[in-house]
Amino acid sequence: MELQWAAIERLPTFRRLRLSLFDRKEDGEGEEGRRVVDVTKLEALERHVFVDKLIKKIEEDNCRLLSKFKERIEKVGLELPTVEVRYRNLSVEVEYEVVHGKPLPSLWNTLKTAFGGIANITGCKSVRNKIKILKNVNGIIKPSRMTLLLGPPGCGKTTLLQALTAKLDQSLKVEGEISYNGYKLNEFVPQKTSVYISQYDQHISEMTVRETLDFSARCQGIGGRADIMKEISRREKEAGIVPEPDIDTYMKATSVEGLKRTLQTDYILKILGLDICADTMVGDAMRRGISGGQKKRLTTGEMIIGPTKALFMDEISNGLDSSTTFQIVRCMQQLAHITKSTMLVSLLQPAPETYDLFDDIILMAEGEIVYHGPRDNVLEFFEHCGFRCPPRKGIADFLQEVVSERDQGQYWYHKQQPHSYVSIDMLVKNFHEFHVGQKLEGELSRPLQKSESHKNALSFSIYSLRKWELFKACMDREWLLMKRNLSLHVFKSVQLVVTALITMTVFIRSRMNIDMVDGDLYMGSLFYALIRLMCNGITELSLTIQRIEVFYKQRDFYFYPAWAYSVPAAILKIPSSLLDAFLWTALTYYVIGFSPEPERFFYHFFLLFLVHQASVSMFRLIASIVRNPSIASTFALFIILITFLFGGFVIRQPSLPSWLRWGFWLSPLAYAEIGVSLNEFLAPRWQKVSSSNITLGQQILESRGLYFNEYFYWIPLGALIGFWIIFNIGFTCALSYSKAPRRSRTIISQERLSNILKRKQDLIDFPRAETPKPAAEMEKISNNYLLMILPCEPITISFQNVQYFVDTPKILRKQGLPQKRLQLLHDITGAFRPGILTALMGVSGAGKTTLMDVLSGRKTGGIIEGEIRIGGYPKAQKTYARISGYCEQTDIHSPQITVEESVMYSAWLRLPAQIDKRTRSEFVAEVIEMIELGEIRDELVGIPGVSGISTEQRKRLTIAVELVSNPSVIFMDEPTSGLDARAAAIVMRVAKNIVNTNRTVVCTIHQPSIDVFEAFDELILMKRGGQIIYSGELGQNSSKLIEYFEGIPGVPKIKENYNPATWMLEVTGSSMEARLGLDFANLYRDSHLFQKNEELVARLGLPEQGSKELHFSTRFPQNAWKQFKACLWKQEMSYWRSPKYNLVRLIFIIVSSLIFGALLWQKGQKINDEQDFFNILGSIFIFIQFAGIANCSSVMPFVATERTIVYRERFAGMYSSWAYSSAQVRR
Repeated sequence: MELQWAAIERLPTFRRLRLSLFDRKEDGEGEEGRRVVDVTKLEALERHVFVDKLIKKIEEDNCRLLSKFKERIEKVGLELPTVEVRYRNLSVEVEYEVVHGKPLPSLWNTLKTAFGGIANITGCKSVRNKIKILKNVNGIIKPSRMTLLLGPPGCGKTTLLQALTAKLDQSLKVEGEISYNGYKLNEFVPQKTSVYISQYDQHISEMTVRETLDFSARCQGIGGRADIMKEISRREKEAGIVPEPDIDTYMKATSVEGLKRTLQTDYILKILGLDICADTMVGDAMRRGISGGQKKRLTTGEMIIGPTKALFMDEISNGLDSSTTFQIVRCMQQLAHITKSTMLVSLLQPAPETYDLFDDIILMAEGEIVYHGPRDNVLEFFEHCGFRCPPRKGIADFLQEVVSERDQGQYWYHKQQPHSYVSIDMLVKNFHEFHVGQKLEGELSRPLQKSESHKNALSFSIYSLRKWELFKACMDREWLLMKRNLSLHVFKSVQLVVTALITMTVFIRSRMNIDMVDGDLYMGSLFYALIRLMCNGITELSLTIQRIEVFYKQRDFYFYPAWAYSVPAAILKIPSSLLDAFLWTALTYYVIGFSPEPERFFYHFFLLFLVHQASVSMFRLIASIVRNPSIASTFALFIILITFLFGGFVIRQPSLPSWLRWGFWLSPLAYAEIGVSLNEFLAPRWQKVSSSNITLGQQILESRGLYFNEYFYWIPLGALIGFWIIFNIGFTCALSYSKAPRRSRTIISQERLSNILKRKQDLIDFPRAETPKPAAEMEKISNNYLLMILPCEPITISFQNVQYFVDTPKILRKQGLPQKRLQLLHDITGAFRPGILTALMGVSGAGKTTLMDVLSGRKTGGIIEGEIRIGGYPKAQKTYARISGYCEQTDIHSPQITVEESVMYSAWLRLPAQIDKRTRSEFVAEVIEMIELGEIRDELVGIPGVSGISTEQRKRLTIAVELVSNPSVIFMDEPTSGLDARAAAIVMRVAKNIVNTNRTVVCTIHQPSIDVFEAFDELILMKRGGQIIYSGELGQNSSKLIEYFEGIPGVPKIKENYNPATWMLEVTGSSMEARLGLDFANLYRDSHLFQKNEELVARLGLPEQGSKELHFSTRFPQNAWKQFKACLWKQEMSYWRSPKYNLVRLIFIIVSSLIFGALLWQKGQKINDEQDFFNILGSIFIFIQFAGIANCSSVMPFVATERTIVYRERFAGMYSSWAYSSAQVRR
């Protein structure tokens, strides 16, 4: 090794920094496996093997790697750069509109906003108010420390993270000071110094996980790594230090910029657990891809793969189980502590072990910081305020609930005096007087000197790569995406070929002569070729809009400038345009019988190519300006309509009004029409001189208003090239200067605003004293839910030896798996009973959702074996669907109707027909009260992450929509996923309320908090492979579960106050089975508990005496007419509350009508020749055609949005396809 290293040391610096000793052996021992490699040329397999050898156990080996990295740097006397972020008196203010009545979007409200400027001038101002999202917050985010950001929804966590990273919307008013190492935000580039990891996953679906990370690493660059590596190498050479080969290889490989494939990608894939799906497409709603949890990890990996030292992470654990969250946060902790990074992480429901990884805590509520300081002092602060965390309560859960008005009282520990709500303002005041708050204020009063900042800590350049490197990176990605969408381009070309074949048979030359009459046919075929090639580029509209959000994200992080995105997009569409133009020309030119000269053939081909290029560029420009799919498609059609009208064929140029003839010279189609017409009709075969002493070709051109001198022959080519350049420059400018799409404007009703302000003032003036409610009163409240207006028939579900098989995927067969079928569930036996809340738990891949889908009848593929009984009778799916509800993990609802209307719509279609309207309304009111949706009943559901109600409220709405059908059985898939501790507690309280109505409720759930876990009565625990390892009661404080597993020899005892759910999953994992040499599934089958469950299933599998099997005389609860009325009502509401859609259609018709009226003013009264008649006829044809196409294209996004909702509602048996489609047609 010494000789090999000595050879490397003798090389020039540039070469030395790219060569390293690479060891292919797993143990790293011996010399035979070691060789000198160029780190920029490592193959994919070499990178994979190297990282696998470097990191076997993620938590331990990642810590070892980072420690050696730090040790090597410090050994030569270098220091790692650090970033300290300070914010002082930071306030963020937003403006919202106050309306009378329900705060719903409508055509009238939108018009008022659109013409708000005119209204202000005339004195008719809309009522607006302001609210502070952040209120004079102060703090320091220190390097080498992990800071956890906690707070209930709406407290301002995301706003704080965005403010600290300069990511706030420009419409927000920001006051206060933010600094990095003493530098203000305008003195450096914060977007390159820090990264904000959004809670929303925005990725290009056609790229794989590895490709997404590689592109991010390439664009973010290496920061100061190259300079540090160069200095390390120099000092080690002077000191005669030989570094460890693996660490040297890793550091050198991650210090080279501009690589297409980098070792850093393999490292990030490994520590985030994404190596198993590295080569899988990201996917989206229409393309199969990775799971939601994997997408969340990819969003994190895309940002941390860069060289930035300050990381601000927003709810990175959504959709992840707590073990995965713990692993990721542990790696982030190691990164912060060892490499001195600065980290602020927002989490919703951190488990106690994850919470303990953090050094500092920031607790927010109502836009204020209640606590900011060391984790060890947070409980001391709240005890100082009079609140104490119970022994078995997670501290993170306690912190989020103690600032809530509703939950605060339960933690008051001065039992001798009644609790009065301690407002957030009072808690903030107490913190400023607390010793941690005073220390923080003291640190903020001492300014940080800029001279203390490391030169590589902050970024002062906007982009990480040279212009050529940025261009190459974007060009490579665009080429990749073009290949991934090859099927689309092939389909377009095939479609063009079919159209060309039809066209050439319609205009076949054997029926066309060289004379004045057939000249119109030649002219028509030329014009059709132009419009066909122009319309063939409209697919660029949807492709651009699909990727525009990802572009804005990457542009705002300064991955690349707009030109680096637009230029490759323009260049790589040239081959497609050449192919389409050639196919059309080759198939039609000689068959139709155009002039046979070769130069005219190629001129015709080149013109069609330029038309296609100009068209594609124009549609890209439209997409970048409009960005809304519905509006963009209508606007694109309007532009095509204008282009056609002024193109010189539908209405000839001399027939245009004199004051509008300039429009002819602004239409790309006009130049193309002139070019192809001159090319054809100035050919030798059209040079016969007529009686009027002009050639036949000239006569035809003059009749169409297209005759120009011969020098004009080449002008169309230059004009079309000019349009292509202008459209692409416009596209680049639109991408450069347009802002990312904003969230919808905030609207609140006057009545609700008054209630909020009154309630807030009452809390200040008259703080309430609370005393615990007596048990009898609580029992009475709980029992009220048993007296609902519609009774529920209790139903039991029993299942015995259930097994589920699916066909083995082809990719696994190719990898050598011999089985033709995969078994996902093995001999599942159990029962669900009314009045008992049952949890289905297990690690990822255990089969929780699969089992619930099988039992609920949602699995339509695969093979199901075993016996499933409902109330003792064999399950009949059509009947069963009427008495059961299924709450999906993804909350799918129509966005444009209110919460109350969503529940009412479900009740309308799912309750029996004999229930009258009044009873139905009363039942809906009861359900809304039970699910605690009363305060938001009039709010629009909205689009997740964009508008409408919160995630937690959406979860409760999903439950209400199912409960209002009065089901006997309700299945809930991950009801607490993506919620904070308080929201999860609300959802579980709702679930308990439902169980109290004597219904059967089953929930799949990831690793929950103690409170959520112990809200369940019974548990079915599954292991990977679809086998049960526990099924039974939890007991008081999970005593029966703990007793069962602690009774197994070798299983570690649970620690005091430890979460039983966490302990349960830890001691039953595959690693524990391997260590103990046992199978928990076999132990369960041999247990007394299994025998008890077998007896229970056998008893429940027999019908009760006097009972009857469930049967319904009709397939649907309502008849076809009522189904149609309900569907029509919802669609009317949805469309009416989509003002953009309505305005676009209205404006299109009005503006189109005005243009047609202007172009054809009084033309119908002056038909003097055949051409005047053709002008009128052509205009009518074009208007009717485009009005229909515009309506069709504008409605498609709405149909697409409703499609997934229709699938859910049809599966629930709400209506027939005929009822829905009839209502859609009627609408």
